[in-house]
Amino acid sequence: MKTTARVLLYSDDRTTREQVRLTLGRKLAADLPELDVLEVATQPVALQAMDAGGIDLVILDGEATPSGGIGLCYQLKNEIEDCPPVLLLVARVADAWLATWSKADAITPYPVDPVRLPAAAADLLRARLAAKATA
Repeated sequence: MKTTARVLLYSDDRTTREQVRLTLGRKLAADLPELDVLEVATQPVALQAMDAGGIDLVILDGEATPSGGIGLCYQLKNEIEDCPPVLLLVARVADAWLATWSKADAITPYPVDPVRLPAAAADLLRARLAAKATA
């Protein structure tokens, strides 16, 4: 099993990044590796990180500006072969359809939900690591 799982966390808001990182903690569950969270504040840096590879899970802030996580998710899912799972933070339930359009693998409400966020991240990470192990 991998010793760490690399998580790309994109938000232009430093407070949001900190809330997500603290909510995730160092390890999501006993059956998962420790997390290595790469925090980025701009779309160009997020794209560079994705191009570099090695990302196991992507968490995007749907409320980020000037480049929102929903549009970035759509771009990643359409441009990156074997794109890791994407978890979108959305502020409005009405944005759920946009998350579906963007091909996000899961959504969780914003502000950060201390129960839903780690549970959704763990589910996506388990699926990704299991798929990589059988590939």
